[in-house]
Amino acid sequence: MATLQKIRTRAGLLVAIVIGVSLAAFILGDMLQGGSSMFQRNRLEVGVIDGESIQYPDFQTEVEELGEIFKQNYGTSQLDENTWAQVRDQAWQQKISEIVMGDTYKDLGIDVSSDELFDMLQGANIHPIVQQIFRNPETGQFDRGSVVRFLKNLETGAVAQDQRNYWLTLENQIVDEREQSKYANMVGKGLYVTSQEAENTLQANSKTVNFDYISLPHSTVSDDEITITEKDLKDYYDAHQEDYKQDQSRRIEYITYPVKPSEADYTDAQNWIEDIKSDFEATEDNVQFVDANSDVSFENVWYKESGLPENIATWIFEEDAEVGDVFGPYQDGDAFKLAKLHKSEMMPDSVEARHILLQVNTQAELVAAQALADSLKTMIANGADFAQLARDNSVDQGSAINGGELGWFQRGQMVKPFEDAAFNNAKGEVTVVTSQFGIHVVQTTNRGVLTPQVQVAYLVRNVVPSTKTYQDVYAKASEFAGTHTTFEAFETAVADQKLTKRVANLGENDRQIAGLENARTLVRAAYEAEENTILMTTQGSPIFELGDNFVIAVLSQVTEEGVAPLEDVKPRVELAVTKEKKAEALKEKASAAISENSDLSAIATALDTEVKSANGINFNSFSIPGVGLEPAVIGTVTSLDVDQISEPIAGNNGVFVVMVTSESQNPVGSVSDEQTRLAQTLNYRAAQQAFPAHRDAVEIVDKRSKFY
Repeated sequence: MATLQKIRTRAGLLVAIVIGVSLAAFILGDMLQGGSSMFQRNRLEVGVIDGESIQYPDFQTEVEELGEIFKQNYGTSQLDENTWAQVRDQAWQQKISEIVMGDTYKDLGIDVSSDELFDMLQGANIHPIVQQIFRNPETGQFDRGSVVRFLKNLETGAVAQDQRNYWLTLENQIVDEREQSKYANMVGKGLYVTSQEAENTLQANSKTVNFDYISLPHSTVSDDEITITEKDLKDYYDAHQEDYKQDQSRRIEYITYPVKPSEADYTDAQNWIEDIKSDFEATEDNVQFVDANSDVSFENVWYKESGLPENIATWIFEEDAEVGDVFGPYQDGDAFKLAKLHKSEMMPDSVEARHILLQVNTQAELVAAQALADSLKTMIANGADFAQLARDNSVDQGSAINGGELGWFQRGQMVKPFEDAAFNNAKGEVTVVTSQFGIHVVQTTNRGVLTPQVQVAYLVRNVVPSTKTYQDVYAKASEFAGTHTTFEAFETAVADQKLTKRVANLGENDRQIAGLENARTLVRAAYEAEENTILMTTQGSPIFELGDNFVIAVLSQVTEEGVAPLEDVKPRVELAVTKEKKAEALKEKASAAISENSDLSAIATALDTEVKSANGINFNSFSIPGVGLEPAVIGTVTSLDVDQISEPIAGNNGVFVVMVTSESQNPVGSVSDEQTRLAQTLNYRAAQQAFPAHRDAVEIVDKRSKFY
């Protein structure tokens, strides 16, 4: 079991998450009613990857298996919806990789043999993940014997099913990683850098230049100086369609009716707290009373005066409240409170302590660690060297090397059980306590200055919307929805009533909308509706209840995947064409000035601008100081001779005329070394880009939004 815990906390696997069985049954039950088998198959299709149909039952089975492993990995029995969504996406990505690369690996004969897997699990070349999991906690070194024992137990059936499933998933991931590595290496080996390529790179890096330049910003040409025709726009659009590709999206406009506590809700909360005050004053068990009646549980925390709210600190320390006294009721934001002085003592404001930490992962280890802790406590009481015991036994290596010393600390700096033991101990006293980190043998070695400290029992009544408040707000939303049933009516009413309209652009698999809880239902509705219509819930209502908001929304725009129509991107195209036209005008103006002048200063004067300078630029420079990203300018200046004036250069921010004023040669390596460096870069790119290249080459249709 200790091994499984290490796997859970250290492996860091990316796994998929399960959705509820009840939801699966609901979807399947709905889809399997009637129709031909082909129709049923189409309705159950989660997606299509390279022509292979992915059916919901098969995909969901994989998700459930990985979801169970994910629960084990994090030691939880419940998964929140956001986590489910993230891991379902991981399951989908794994499915893509499996299908896209499976045939490629098979065709190339890429495989991981049983001998190779053995070598990675317990042979001479242990995989890093296995090394990390089976690390000896005392030495920090890989423990081969632990691996062998675990695998033997796996073979004999002595390992629990959840551990078996987890380990098999880990093995599969190690195999997948090795196959990916083999393929990337194969691609890398097929890439070659010629000596000419290496020589060109060395030449590009060998020269650094300083240069003077003239810049003519696009803004110096007014819009009315250029003429743009519809043909100009169409020609540019046709030539640059790659720039106008778009993903599928939906644009919604919506109004919200927030459910907030009413005046009556505040009055009810205040009356409740006033009615219970006498009972709170009379009770002798403050902790039990608070836990049974308050909206906030009792906090077992000691406070100095500076750590309390101002009104409570004044009441206790300046008005000399006594234990058992009650302050309030008083309002604190959206809550009404009573404060009762629970305890008051003189306590140290800080302590100095040391400890021995014993690790606990299983029930068996807990029993053994508890016995060892009691033994260590007895040995310390009999005069044993605490420091040596800490070095020999503590798994907290950070403090063990210093004999378990933790130095001075104040309240709130340590986990609660440890803090309580350290502050409650007398000087030199030893206590054994358990925390989430294990079992601590704690000795307080010094105590700070005694200061008055208190515990306060707070009885809290939060002000929340009542059922009537919900009904009243819903009635307002219902009145609006019932009288404005079309897109046009919605838009007109929002404007006439001066309502706050919000806008959201949604992807098909989005799950969140800023400011709204559980917004997935609204996203799905947007993808099931027609443009310029009111969105409806699955029950046919125009009112979505999302957290503490009732929402009414319309679908105002549908954008399909592909190249955006010219009309949709016309402002962007006009901006680009305007930039080109202005650059042409500036280049013509600059060319005329160059033809009449041979000196850069004279050219600048003719163009009513000034000469500026830039230094330390080479072919690989990313930008020009004071100018920005101008690759065309950088490429030009690194190829010019000294004192040579360039032709006008159309850049990102305007038109430039440049002249190199000086250049210097940089030391460069050999051609063979440069070939090696470039080859290593290509190999790295192969590892990073091989799978994306295959994935982008096939058609992938994602229909998960129909199910999740």
